[in-house]
Amino acid sequence: PYRVGINQNLFLEASLHSSDPSLELFLDTCVASPTRHNFTTKSYPIIKNGCAKDPTYATYYSPLRHTLRFKFNAFQFIQSNPEVYLQCELVVCRAYDYSSRCYQGCLQRSKREASS
Repeated sequence: PYRVGINQNLFLEASLHSSDPSLELFLDTCVASPTRHNFTTKSYPIIKNGCAKDPTYATYYSPLRHTLRFKFNAFQFIQSNPEVYLQCELVVCRAYDYSSRCYQGCLQRSKREASS
């Protein structure tokens, strides 16, 4: 557990432990939940499909391709325990593979028109 006050910056770093310098990481999805076992019903997306959903989310420069650095402001779910659990999905790609998920960036899903 890591303790941080509400609205304080929460800094995170994810690293790929590999000796291959041509690998890089991409943060595809990051979801917060008030429980450690359910990240679907009562959850809050911070990143979804590589797109920032939380307005306090920001990335930071890392000199290493296989390390990601980012932050968002700490929060608490209303009418829940004070704990917030985080689950992130990262993608590993070959550096300079411009067809890889790492280089696609934010993927906005197109909205479909609902028929009457």
